[in-house]
Amino acid sequence: DRVGLNAGITVPIAVGPAAGMATGLTRSFGGLLASRTVLGIGEAAGIPCAGKANGVYLQARELAFGTALNQVGITVGSIAAPLMVAVMAPAYGWRSVFVVCGALGFLWIPVWWVTAKNIAAPQTEVPARSNGIGKILRDRRIWALAAANALVMTLYTLWTNWTTVYFVEQHHLSEIQANENFAWIPPVFATLGGFAGGWMAFRAIRTGADVVRARLRICWLAAAVMLLTAAVPLMPTPALAAALVSFSFFWCLAISTNLYAMPIDFFGARHAAFAVSILTASYGLMQTVLSPLIGAMVDHFGFTMVCVSLSVMPLAGIAILRAATR
Repeated sequence: DRVGLNAGITVPIAVGPAAGMATGLTRSFGGLLASRTVLGIGEAAGIPCAGKANGVYLQARELAFGTALNQVGITVGSIAAPLMVAVMAPAYGWRSVFVVCGALGFLWIPVWWVTAKNIAAPQTEVPARSNGIGKILRDRRIWALAAANALVMTLYTLWTNWTTVYFVEQHHLSEIQANENFAWIPPVFATLGGFAGGWMAFRAIRTGADVVRARLRICWLAAAVMLLTAAVPLMPTPALAAALVSFSFFWCLAISTNLYAMPIDFFGARHAAFAVSILTASYGLMQTVLSPLIGAMVDHFGFTMVCVSLSVMPLAGIAILRAATR
């Protein structure tokens, strides 16, 4: 927000791929921990930068579509990563995957600069004043959004980080079988869910619906149907389990695209990056707490308790958000 979109987006996008490549080159646990930490720092800035770009280039009715398109990059990576691991790791070792994926990340920077140079932003970018941050932090809506995001994205964390483990533990597949045959499928439906959430918001807002109310209606619908996540461990075959995981992931992204648009609805393009970063931070803090808990629950109770517990989290999050925006 202070230095402008182009500079603000280039530096962290360069840091992330460099740290990714370093992961494949490290020879000690300390080096591994350092490279993953730097990767987290670089990647964490990507979503706020995307939010800033959406705020500068898009209208309110288009924001959820923009967020869905941002999500395409993440989900395409989620689709490609298991397949790349399955193909490259047996032949060249796990390190090769990190080096190649890190190198690919650098290709994005010149593409962005050429695009930004040739496409003028509809909204003039004005550097944000520092006192605007305090106003945002005193607004209860941003903290309700952070809480809602943390609770909704518990399922995002589950399906992005634990899908392969689920198929290995629950259906006794090998890691390669799980990645080749099933783990790449849910991210495809997650991408479609993001666009579905964006399309529903676009249609409702274009017909005159209040922006926030339209987004909340979509979130309520999605959170309700995501209660079916509790039934994932009951599926008798890996194919049926993959179908229900895909269904859960689909609706999770339908909510997420609208949640990440709401900071821009509330605070405008001028403070978009900082406002969106609050949601990014809430997701990171949630993962810090939840990931060890999921591991412990899987070890002691299996995936049934995990899926049942997390299935109700989106409804709780949307209820908090509704109360703060009433």
